[in-house]
Amino acid sequence: MLRVATLSSVLALMASVAMAEEIKVGVSPGEHAEIMEVVAEVAAPMGLDIDVVEFSDYVIPNTALADGDIEANSFQHVPYLDNQMKDRGFELVVVGNTITTPMGIYSDKIEDLATLEDGAKVAIPNDPTNGGRALLLLQDLGLVTLAEGTGLVPSPLDVQDNPKGLKFLELDAAQLPRTLSDADIAIINTNYAIASGLSPKDDAIAMEKAESPYVNVIVVRKGDEDLPWVKTLVDAYHSDEVKAFIEESYDGAVITSW
Repeated sequence: MLRVATLSSVLALMASVAMAEEIKVGVSPGEHAEIMEVVAEVAAPMGLDIDVVEFSDYVIPNTALADGDIEANSFQHVPYLDNQMKDRGFELVVVGNTITTPMGIYSDKIEDLATLEDGAKVAIPNDPTNGGRALLLLQDLGLVTLAEGTGLVPSPLDVQDNPKGLKFLELDAAQLPRTLSDADIAIINTNYAIASGLSPKDDAIAMEKAESPYVNVIVVRKGDEDLPWVKTLVDAYHSDEVKAFIEESYDGAVITSW
């Protein structure tokens, strides 16, 4: 009797594996990739086989999704997605919230923004939304004043008041940790900070407030949002196991947003 039950269990497991749906999910390095690996572990017994695909920049994951090379991505906040869809004509849709990663200011030259010298070089991301996010952080800290009406996507051209005469270096977000030897300060997204060995808690000299519009999301192609695997993916991400992993792994540098 025990043997029959064991054989039945094995056959059921084999059938479940055979019927598992396979998808590719694009992520950026750092916490997005690390979290999605845990999501994949949670999703496997739910019948979803997730192949986690890392991309080194912020542009390719949406292109790959729109082109059908991957089924979903999880790396971006809503303002960035909106800008990408507007500029590139992507037909993509948000299916679930994931995390918020406050942007931080890092430096190899100073330990306090009060000592930032006039004419200092400030490295910021060169994409409109993350570059704008960096400038908004500088405004919140009282270092610059931005022109009214620029919303979430100001550029250095929108800096109206710059009492220290800061000089902005606009660079690819993934390259910003490497600029710390050249720039006086660099404003870096958490995923790239973590991937380069920086600790947002210990190394950042200033951090964005947790309350922000920059919630990260899971995105799929328009028309796929009601497919069964999408719900499984979101449910796996929103599981207690994933929440616990985030809370235990990032010491407050990554915040769950569901």
